[in-house]
Amino acid sequence: MLASSPQPTVKILIVEDEILVAADLEATLEDLGFTPIGIAPDAKTAAELAIHQPDVALVDLNLRDGPTGPSIAQRLVDDHGVAVIFVTANPRQLNGKLNGALGVITKPLSAMSIEPVIHYAIQRRRGESTQPPRLLMSF
Repeated sequence: MLASSPQPTVKILIVEDEILVAADLEATLEDLGFTPIGIAPDAKTAAELAIHQPDVALVDLNLRDGPTGPSIAQRLVDDHGVAVIFVTANPRQLNGKLNGALGVITKPLSAMSIEPVIHYAIQRRRGESTQPPRLLMSF
């Protein structure tokens, strides 16, 4: 187990179409004690997995069905109250703030970079006031 051990009830949705990247992120999250609820490579799969009520979603911008990440994120925020963090190699593709999304972190990710981001997202979802981690470009 890496670093601190969060409550295993924190459910995380991974919205990523690159299977190796997604599988590595899923394994990292499990090692950190989080509960990944699935990998969504497109909008349809993300909608199907959202019924499992994730607490946090890590959302890439460009997916199997095109640049649908921002619209998926908006639906997750609006319809399910999910704390959304964008995860992308191209953060400049985000055209400003997305209502409800907390920020963006740049790929590639490591356990040391993603763990504080997840904790931040959880605290914000609970309504707690907290400072964003150094690697997160917050909105």
